[in-house]
Amino acid sequence: MRHLIRLDDWTAADAAAVFALADAYRGGAGPVTDGAAVMFFPPSSLRTRVSFERGAQLMGLQPIVFPPETLDKPEALGDVAGYLAQWADVVVARHPSIAVLEELAGADALPVVNAMTDENHPCEVLSDVYALSRQSDVRALRLLFVGADGNIARAWQEAAALFDLDLVQCCPDDLATPGAVWTDDVATAIRSADVVLTDGPGRHAAALERFRITTELLATAPSGVRLAPCPPFVRGREATAEALAGEAFVGYGFKRSLLPVQQAVLASCLGLG
Repeated sequence: MRHLIRLDDWTAADAAAVFALADAYRGGAGPVTDGAAVMFFPPSSLRTRVSFERGAQLMGLQPIVFPPETLDKPEALGDVAGYLAQWADVVVARHPSIAVLEELAGADALPVVNAMTDENHPCEVLSDVYALSRQSDVRALRLLFVGADGNIARAWQEAAALFDLDLVQCCPDDLATPGAVWTDDVATAIRSADVVLTDGPGRHAAALERFRITTELLATAPSGVRLAPCPPFVRGREATAEALAGEAFVGYGFKRSLLPVQQAVLASCLGLG
């Protein structure tokens, strides 16, 4: 049974098949089905929830949404999955603990898709790679991730391994993701960056203040550099308001790819591709 818990679990061929499905959905020709998708989302989820709910509905799946706390009960998650499989076809879950998703998937009762954990966020980054790949050869791009270790940083590390990406993380050395190619010299690193990626600093705001992306830094990057902050971002935090108002910012439309990619992930897990 196909699940998406980590991009590490997929092959390059799996990703290529998902991107082909995303192309089909983007063109209005993706496969459709009849069924239901059980989803677990907190009230704060915005982009991921909208794109999964809307995407499921468009491909013929009825979205049935619960808060993630529904999974935090004494009942074994294998039993939860076994019962859900009697009425639903796939589970999409955002939960702090990746172990919860692993236990749901371990029952192999129905496919489980990771819609974000504290460990990683595979669909978000898969969508970004797809968006970049539709503009150029993503493996030829030099990607600079400016931010600390966290779920977005780790998802980008998973993506780098899956797609053979040229990815460098920029942050203080004690905040780097284990195994990442790393530097703490943002002024030098940005001079060769085709794409600048950021994430919210969380509790590391003070330590990451000197890594804030500015128009002055972007001016030293190669021509055509793209600034792709992971939402939700705050002007003046990861990047200055001026940088986000400039032509380097990829814009809101960059995240449009979430919809066809989420649909493609669902279709792949359901064996529709």
